[in-house]
Amino acid sequence: MMSTFRYTRSFSMLGSFGRATSRSYATVTEFPRPPPPTEEPHVETFSAPSRPRLYYTRPPLKSDLPRIQKRWPFILAFATIGVSAWAAFLLFATNQEKLASSVVKQILQTVRENEELKGMLGDAIRPEPAWYLNGDPWINGSINLPQGNVDLSFRLKGHQGSGTLYFTSIRKAKGEQFTPLRFRVIGDDKRVVNILPQTASSRQ
Repeated sequence: MMSTFRYTRSFSMLGSFGRATSRSYATVTEFPRPPPPTEEPHVETFSAPSRPRLYYTRPPLKSDLPRIQKRWPFILAFATIGVSAWAAFLLFATNQEKLASSVVKQILQTVRENEELKGMLGDAIRPEPAWYLNGDPWINGSINLPQGNVDLSFRLKGHQGSGTLYFTSIRKAKGEQFTPLRFRVIGDDKRVVNILPQTASSRQ
């Protein structure tokens, strides 16, 4: 048996136009309830915010990317060229220092005054120029006056022929004069001219 209690309350108000307004409220205390649902209610979920995403272009594939060249071969080549240029400059400067030394100038003066050497090489005896030194001769060996050691060899040229000059001189003790041990010219025709001074040749 269903029991229903209903309470109705009315209010009458006189409006501005002379009409009455009434409201009714109903309270239901008991109704036949439907059976509970057998399925779970559908819940809608969102994996991203509702704000639209920024548009961007698709990145290119790896095969389309430009290949970055390795830098170490260029660095190695640049370092090799730099070291070679520095070594060539040092050799050139050292050769110019030998050529301007008093030892080489004295050797050339002695050679030009030797009659036997003039007979083999001819007149106008001079150092043979080297093409890679822009006309200057290349002087092999070393000049070490503080340690008392001079050992040189370079090419000579005259109007009749050319040859190679060898000069070696040492100082036995500090304060003494240098003693020439070898001073000769070997021509390209295998002839040999010794240019040792008489005082030095008499000691041997």
